[in-house]
Amino acid sequence: MIELWPAIDLIDQQSVRLTEGKYESKEVMNRSAEEAIEYYNQFKQVTRIHIVDLMGALHQKPAESEFITNLIQTSRLPIEIGGGIRSQETIEHYLSNGASYVIVGTKGLQDLDWLRQMTDLYPGKIYLGLDAVKDQVAVNGWTETEDFTIYDVAEKTASFKLGGIIYTDISKDGKMGGPNVELTAKLVELSPHPITASGGIRSLSDMKELETIGVKAAIVGKAANTSEFWEGIS
Repeated sequence: MIELWPAIDLIDQQSVRLTEGKYESKEVMNRSAEEAIEYYNQFKQVTRIHIVDLMGALHQKPAESEFITNLIQTSRLPIEIGGGIRSQETIEHYLSNGASYVIVGTKGLQDLDWLRQMTDLYPGKIYLGLDAVKDQVAVNGWTETEDFTIYDVAEKTASFKLGGIIYTDISKDGKMGGPNVELTAKLVELSPHPITASGGIRSLSDMKELETIGVKAAIVGKAANTSEFWEGIS
């Protein structure tokens, strides 16, 4: 069965959601980060919790490190952390303070030699955050695009000791209009790494469709803050 990883995105210690990655679209969620962790821990299909330091991603260094370290201690489920992770020191800090996995985006995408080195040091513990506008890769908190595609990245990282790749179609994110199944399926075909889908997932039906194309897990953000989403999920 496809795994479910609810997302908690943080700005100033608040659980928020953005639409299409635009910071001015910030919407504060009804549950605090602490309440969300407690809520998500009750579901068997939830196998880990996905926490992102949004200001860390924007400013290229951790902004919520101490708060996130405290959150990790409150969860019975594994936690993965992303946002502003651009050094071995930060990777080591989160892993040594209880995070099960870390997500590297911009730094890893712009410096593949560094990414390979980190995955050699922490095999299976690092996920590559592959954020894109459809297939065009975006970096620095989704504020800039690169001149290479998700397919280029999949090819160049095939031999890396990644835990997996997390693909987010920014144009879908926060809109609850369904995920980009077509491009996600292409990534599943191209990469030997487990692919996690993110962006636009709104229902159990979406998750089942992703499962049919070979997706390992689904990250659910805005929909996870609605009671309707959890109907039928154990």
